[in-house]
Amino acid sequence: MPSPAKLTEGSTFKHVVSMSATGAFGLMCMFLVDLVDMLFLSMLGEKEAVAAVGFASTIMFFTISLSIAVSIAATALVSRAIGEGQIELAKRRAVNVLAFGIFFSTGIVWLLWSNIPHILLYIGATGRALDLATGYLQILVLGMPAVMIGMIGSGIMRALGDARRAMYATMIGGLVNAVLDPIFIFAFGLGVQGAAIASLIARFSMVAVSYYGVVHIHKMLGEFDLMDFFEDVKSISLIAVPAMLTNMSSPLANAIVMEHTASFGDDAVAAVAVIGRIIPVVFGGIFALSGAVGPILGQNYGAGRFDRMHSAISSAVIYAFGYCLVLCFCLYQMQDWLISVFHASQGSADLIRFFATFVSFSFFFQSLLFIAIAVFNNLGRPLNSTLLNFGRATLGTWPLITFFSLFMGAEGILFGQAIGSVIFGCLGFYMARNYITELEEKEAREILPSNLHNYDEII
Repeated sequence: MPSPAKLTEGSTFKHVVSMSATGAFGLMCMFLVDLVDMLFLSMLGEKEAVAAVGFASTIMFFTISLSIAVSIAATALVSRAIGEGQIELAKRRAVNVLAFGIFFSTGIVWLLWSNIPHILLYIGATGRALDLATGYLQILVLGMPAVMIGMIGSGIMRALGDARRAMYATMIGGLVNAVLDPIFIFAFGLGVQGAAIASLIARFSMVAVSYYGVVHIHKMLGEFDLMDFFEDVKSISLIAVPAMLTNMSSPLANAIVMEHTASFGDDAVAAVAVIGRIIPVVFGGIFALSGAVGPILGQNYGAGRFDRMHSAISSAVIYAFGYCLVLCFCLYQMQDWLISVFHASQGSADLIRFFATFVSFSFFFQSLLFIAIAVFNNLGRPLNSTLLNFGRATLGTWPLITFFSLFMGAEGILFGQAIGSVIFGCLGFYMARNYITELEEKEAREILPSNLHNYDEII
């Protein structure tokens, strides 16, 4: 039988920590897949092979972002129905989001596949790197529907509060990829294509794990009905489309930062590249916060438990503060080791030290933005999430890094980004708090006339 609304009971702080920790581990396994591919291909001694995966990863990031966006819709809609105690509605929404994801991802594959060489050429791939990246992507992109199904399945399990099994899908995918990579790359002598085949099989393993959890454990897929599907498409799109746009803002911010960094030379570019590899590992628990808080809010909103919604927000802030305090201290202590591991030049080392010493704690304020995004995505205002994230990626990035780099050089780019995170994190959190209060007051106004009517009937 489906799980009850267990996120409406017990400690909200415990739920936040549990959901964030498992979500972070799942994200790290996804990053591990790219790292493993890079590691094994670098052993071939062919720099074009590593470059090919680098170019391909840019496009794969786009497709994974779309999958995450649809999984956000699954989590929001299913968790709210669970909180309301409407299990059949939750099953119907689960199967319809899954169908939406399959149709949507198949369409994306159809559009992308034949245009892959042109897209890679546009982003700078040439010669042998272009040929290798094209072959790699044309195999790997076929697995997008599998990634979509796996992500949606994880989203449904998070909506039920089953964070552990939601983590298993990405974890198993990473492990399968790590095992198969050397077999296909070296034993079969397939090189880059072997890496793509291994990753494709890993994506289908995600489907198997998600299917087992959603169907066999929780029995959460209802029968597909075309009319019900058309009825739910609007609700799914109202969450999924803004979430897709929200996810696209991060690559935009990265592009703006990299463009400005390039003007300060190769040392600055290398430092930003190293910092970009450090951030997902160190702050994975923060990036997972939005996906962790969302189901807790959704279930309690469905149950009308606004006290627990406020408590969940407060718990998330406490968790984020403690997490950042510990991890930023560790990062500060390990900065010389990181510089040594990445063989950073003096110019790059100075920027890495500046990030570890002065900038890293700005991720606490970024966590406030992630909490706000969870509020708006799961409580009916996903467009606010899009506006906030694009605001941070544009107004919170370009003017600030331009201004501070005039006085601080390359360090001003990192500092400007940090200031943008502070501004939009505080703004987003303030808006989210007010929105929950607004929903609470609206529900109170709707309940009061109903109670008065019942009182008149009794008299």
